[in-house]
Amino acid sequence: MGTVTLGVSIAVPEPYGSQLQQLRAGFGDAAAHGIPTHVTLVPPTEVEAERLPLIRAHLAQVAASFRAFGMRLAGTGTFRPLSPVVFVQVVEGAAGCTRLQGEVRDPQGPLDRKLAFPYHPHVTVAHGISEEAMDLAFATLSEYAAEWLCEGFALYEQGSDGVWRKLREYPFGSGPSGVPAQPGSPADEAAGAAGRPGARPS
Repeated sequence: MGTVTLGVSIAVPEPYGSQLQQLRAGFGDAAAHGIPTHVTLVPPTEVEAERLPLIRAHLAQVAASFRAFGMRLAGTGTFRPLSPVVFVQVVEGAAGCTRLQGEVRDPQGPLDRKLAFPYHPHVTVAHGISEEAMDLAFATLSEYAAEWLCEGFALYEQGSDGVWRKLREYPFGSGPSGVPAQPGSPADEAAGAAGRPGARPS
């Protein structure tokens, strides 16, 4: 069956998701067109396609045990010089994200993987572009603010065109099956309508 590249993340809801995606594209980051705005729980991970049913069952089990928690974004940060990334900071909800990603990446589960750096919840707004453009992103969003109630997460697959598309949503407390992605959802519209080949995950 081959392999697939998966990611698990918390979508930044509308209108914030599209706003940040357009700003990211405006800074010159072509990856913005193929990546719905998100907080990563599991970074891009290549797995055997035959493991998808097991992964979906695991994610549904994790979601069923969680309850909604508040998320708030404020201001910017950067991983430079270690990594060429500028991000909007998660100033409320970081503990919930950290606990959630730990359960999703449970060493006994099907999505166990090592991280290159310690987990740090954030929303990328510039990645791998010029220093000048990253400086602009850092300054432009320095007073950015958004907040919402996080009520679940989603599983995404990266297509051969580099675009990330949602496979299934997992609302907290949703039971064993999760909810299939609905055509026309904000994340799908952002990825599908604006998708371009060659996008990079971050």
